[in-house]
Amino acid sequence: MMSTVSIRIDETLVDAARSAAKAEFRTLQGQIEFWAKVGRAALDNPDLPASFIAESLMSLNEPAEDATPFVPRSATRTRPDRP
Repeated sequence: MMSTVSIRIDETLVDAARSAAKAEFRTLQGQIEFWAKVGRAALDNPDLPASFIAESLMSLNEPAEDATPFVPRSATRTRPDRP
C-alpha cells in the first residue's frame, strides 16, 4: 500500500505541472512524481542529458508488447563478406 504525504508546493510550479500533466496524459500527482524521479536520476547521473533520463523513465512504463526490439545499425547493413 502506498502512503501519501501532504506538502506545500509553489503555485507557479503546480500550474506548470498541471499543464504538463494534461499534455502528457498524467495526473497532477503523477506529473510531479515524474519530475521528481527525473530530477533525482539527473543528480545521480550528471553525465546524462535530462531528456534521455525522462525518455528512459517513460519507456519503463510502456507495455512490453508495445516495445520495439533494438536492432543495431550494423545488423541492418549488408557486409561485404555476406550476401
